[in-house]
Parts: sequence; C-alpha cells; structure tokens
Amino acid sequence: MKRGDRLPELLAPAGDFECLIAAVAAGADAVYVGGKSYSARAYAKNFDIEELERAVAYCHLHGVRLYVTLNTLLYGRELEGAVEFARRLYEIGVDALIIADLGLIRVLREVLPELELHASTQMSVHNTDGADAAYDLGCTRVVLARELSGRDIAAVTEACKPEVEVFLHGALCVCHSGQCLFSSLVGGRSGNRGECAQPCRLPYNGGKYPLSLSDLSLARHIPELIASGVASLKIEGRMKSPSYVYTVTSIYRRLLDEKRGSTKAEDTELMRAFSRGGFTDAYFRAHPEEKMTGVRSESDKADSRAAELGEFAMQRVPVSAKVSLRLGAPAELILTTKDSKKSVKVLGDEPVVARTSALTASDVAARIAKMGNTCLELSASDVEVELDEGINLSPAALNALRRSAVASLAGTCRTAPVRPIPSLPAPKHGAKGQRTAIFYRMNTYNRLGRAADYFDVIFLPLWRLTDGECRRAPSGVAMPPVIMESEVAEVERMLGAAREAGVKYALVGNLGQLKLAEKYGLSPIADFRFNVMNSYTAAALSELGLDVPMLSPELTSREAAAIGGREIVYGRIPLMLTERCFMRDLYGCRSCSEVGLSDRRGVEFPMVREFEHRNLIFNSAMTYVADKRAELASFGAEHYIFTTETAEDVEAVVRAYKTGAPAPAGVAIRRIGRREAKK
Repeated sequence: MKRGDRLPELLAPAGDFECLIAAVAAGADAVYVGGKSYSARAYAKNFDIEELERAVAYCHLHGVRLYVTLNTLLYGRELEGAVEFARRLYEIGVDALIIADLGLIRVLREVLPELELHASTQMSVHNTDGADAAYDLGCTRVVLARELSGRDIAAVTEACKPEVEVFLHGALCVCHSGQCLFSSLVGGRSGNRGECAQPCRLPYNGGKYPLSLSDLSLARHIPELIASGVASLKIEGRMKSPSYVYTVTSIYRRLLDEKRGSTKAEDTELMRAFSRGGFTDAYFRAHPEEKMTGVRSESDKADSRAAELGEFAMQRVPVSAKVSLRLGAPAELILTTKDSKKSVKVLGDEPVVARTSALTASDVAARIAKMGNTCLELSASDVEVELDEGINLSPAALNALRRSAVASLAGTCRTAPVRPIPSLPAPKHGAKGQRTAIFYRMNTYNRLGRAADYFDVIFLPLWRLTDGECRRAPSGVAMPPVIMESEVAEVERMLGAAREAGVKYALVGNLGQLKLAEKYGLSPIADFRFNVMNSYTAAALSELGLDVPMLSPELTSREAAAIGGREIVYGRIPLMLTERCFMRDLYGCRSCSEVGLSDRRGVEFPMVREFEHRNLIFNSAMTYVADKRAELASFGAEHYIFTTETAEDVEAVVRAYKTGAPAPAGVAIRRIGRREAKK
C-alpha cells in the first residue's frame, strides 16, 4: 500500500529505558520494546508494566509512537496470560503490538478489536499473498522477511493491502525468520520463544564461520526505500547499548530528512557503533552469492567502546497548568505543553467548605507542580489558580486530579471492554491415522518398492517434480518454503505442471502459499513451518482450510497430544532454511548433493538444496518414535521425513514402525519435544 510522498516512519529499538530515551533524542518516529514476557528477545533487559506505562507517556509526549513485541510462540497454557497482558498494554496506551502467533492474533481480534496488530517477520511474509492473508487475519502492518530484494519490496508494497515495514539496519539471522529450530532442537533454547543461543555464530567445518552473517545496512539505499512506498524502516538492536541506538538512529534520521544515501564518513560512524567486519546489502541488491559473512573482531569491539557516548538523561516536557476550584463545581485542571501543541482538561472531586484552614493558591500550585518521576516539568510559578475563598479539597483529591491530567496528556489512559476468550471449535479428525512422507533424495523415491504403499500421501519438493529426475508423479508436492514476489510466476508454472501430472496435495508452509495451492486445485496440508504450538493456532489454520496441521517439533508429546494434529514421527527435522547457498560456498556447485556442516564436536548436519538454490540444514539426530507409537496414537496423523536414506533404509523404517521396534543401537535420536540423546 503506497504512502504517497510521506517519509517512512523511522522505527528504533529499545532494550531498556535509557535506550528509549536515546531513540527519542535521536529523532525516531516510533520505538519498539519488549515486555518481561512473550518477547523474542528474552535476554534483553526489557520493561515491566510500570516501565511500559512510563515509556508510553514519554514517547507520546515527544510525539513518538510505541510498539510492544509480543512475538514469541505461545503454549496453550500461556494464552490467557498473554491476552491479559495485551489488554493491559492497550489500556496504558501502547500504539500497536508486534505478533507472530496465529492463535494469539485470532483471539485478540475478538477480545481486543480496537488494538492495532503488526505481523512480525517471524510470520514469514515474502509476497503479496502472504501480506494480504495477514491483513485479512487482522494485521494492519506486515514486517517483510529480511531476505527480500529492493525490487520485491517495492512490488509487494505497491500491491498489498496492509502497510509494509522492512528492516533497515542491524543483525541478520542466517536462517529465514520463523523457520529456525537449530537452537531449540540442538541446544534446548528456543529461538521462536526468544531464547536463541545463536549457533549460527559458532565455527563449523574446521574453525570457519560460514553461518555468521555481517550486519545489514541499507544506508546507501534510502532514496530507493523512500520511493518504494514502505510505511516503516526498522533498526534492529534491542540487545544493543544506548550509544548504538542513538548513533544509528540519528544517522538514519538525517538521511531520511535529506532523502539521500550515506557518505563514507557516515558508513564508518555506523561501523564504529557496531559491526561484524563491515556490513552487507546483498539481499537488497538480490546478490546473496556475494560475500556476506562476518565475525565480530576485537578491533570491532574496541571501535564500539571508543564510540560510547555516555549516559542519556530524560528530556522532560515543560508544561503550564490552570486550576479552577469553585464551590458547587468539579475541580478542573488544564495542562498545556509550553509549545502549545497539546492540551488536556480533566475534572475531579468538588471542593467543600473548609472546616478549619482553607486552601491557598500557593498550596494548590505546590501540589499540582509535583511531577515526580513523570516525563513532565512544571514549576509552581507556571500554575494559574482560580480559587473560591474558604474552601478545601483533600491532598489525595488534588493528587488524583494531577495524575489524571498527566495520564490524559500522555495518552496513557484507555478502557478496554472485558470480553471472554472465545471457545475453541470442535476439533476435526478427517486425517486420523493418515501417514504422509516427504522425500528429498530423488534416487530413493524413484527406487521405492512396496514401502511406498505404507504412506497415504507422498510429497516431493515442487521443483524436483519438473527437474527431469522424477520418474513418476507423487500424490503431493511440498511448496518451496520461501516464494518471493519475483518467483511467483515460476512457482505457478510448476504448480500447473504438477496438477497436469495428477498431483492432488500441496504441503504449504506459510500464509502466502494457500492461495497458490487452491488456484491450482491442490488440497493444502499445513507443514511444521506454521509453528503450531497451541489449539488456537490450530483452529485459526482450520478456519483457513488447513485441518489437522503439522505440529511444532518444539512441543513435548503431552503438549502435542493436547492439541492433536500431524506429528513428525521419523526423520531429520530441518533446522534452518538459508537464502544463501552454502553448499556452493563450501563445496562448489559440483557437490550439490549430500554434503553437510560439521560442528566443533565433529557432529554432521546434512544439507539439501531447495528451490532457487536455497539450502535446508537438517538435524544431526533422528527423530524416532516407533517404539512409542501406542502412547502417541492421539496425534491424529503421522509425518515422515526422508533425507539421506536409501530405498532399503525406507523399507527398514516401515518394518520398524509396523512392529514398534526400537531405534538401532548407536543411532543419535531425539524424542518429540526433547533434546537429542545418544542411544
């Protein structure tokens, strides 16, 4: 949705109150922060509810909007608390929430329809269909994936219904956001729940750092971003210092106001604030094959220490006041900013006839001028008092009058109607007992014998169906996990060929793929990439026509059973989807087959090519529950992932599942929702 000639909003991060002060001082149009819970940066200092109330007041008094990240995936037991937290945020005046959990979005649209919601980049929005689907769910803004090119950003912004926000500067995840399970399944710390241990910053393949990307900087592309019509430009950095926030925000403020790209001197200043050996803009220029990796050196750290700016003090807003205390009328207080841009009037209790000593004008002025730790500055000499003689009003009533005016001036006082959380619809069991499988190795699929009959639906990656190696059409195709706007036409061509070949099903991984699958008459089945971790997310997908969705691999067996759905019961689970082709970088294009990453312990993580030379990195450990099938019967449906297996291996897996055999000795396995263990 184009914004005409207006400049994009400059959105700055704040991990604590001093960072927020720095962002406002540097000229941010909006600031985003996290609460103590439900934030995708669990290890930032973050804000408790009292600090959030102060943050809203401070931002609003300086003409700045405040957004709160509520962008972790939620377990069912957390949903009620998250809704209550969202209601409180609305009441204190927060301008919008940034959300990733589809179940929470579904509930908030019914419970708090007045609250503005922004679809987090964790929702994997890569194209117009994805943006429009998020809008239809109730999100007025979408944060596009960081991997989009400038051309794709402009195309989506031009065509989609909601506002568009894009990342402008800061750290890049090597995996597409919302699709990384590395930290969770290998290290036990969920990136989808704000606890990422950053395994991408560790060495692999003999001490190299292939997964550690340099930070993003689009400082040289400001004119293109303005012309694209995006609504908001976002700086990453809620774990960064106040100096970083101030330096980076102030430079981008200047560039936006002057509608120009950065100079070499400004690039150097940005690097001194924080960098990993420099910056990259390769995604924006659609050149991910260029060098993008970088590690933070001792020299980088020394530069950042030298660039520290000291502490940032709160900038209080000077105001004047007019108080009217008359018998027979409510107490009245008018607060006005000294620049006269904002003014509010509030009413309080009625004064009464004084029994002993009466109020004086100086008493009233002194009481009203006590701004305490608010964001306002008021001198008693700037309080005009109209006062009947011989009357009184209690100190508590005067304090309440002052607090009401302060809250009203800062826009931090709203009432949210209390609406119950909607009840869940009855679960559907249309795929009870259904077995689905995906094969990434074409030679294995082509050589399948009677084992193929064990599965109700077999999926191949869509691009493999038309690459000349497939000998027979499967019953289903797996949609590319990522489909950029510029790739839609090619995907449509492949979907048409799949339909002509007799394919009936499509495994879809995000909202932007549903319309494509339905356009070609394919029945959609939800992949694990929808991150279903609660029953409300499952219900939201069911309302979109995705019954019995695949459940998140991060759930325990008990949590999964409480939701019901399709569960990954065998195979190596994909840990990362990368835009960059590491198979080419590390091994060369002739090795585009079975290669992998080796960590410091010598553990191997297989890699497989995806559509448009993206890479899937798989877990070293095998998910295996054949000996637990009786306990897991309530899931509803089973899903199998075959990566490096031969046709003979598939036969062995089928036999094992038929007999409930334990995993072979010496094979590294992981149970559902548990960290891997050696068997």
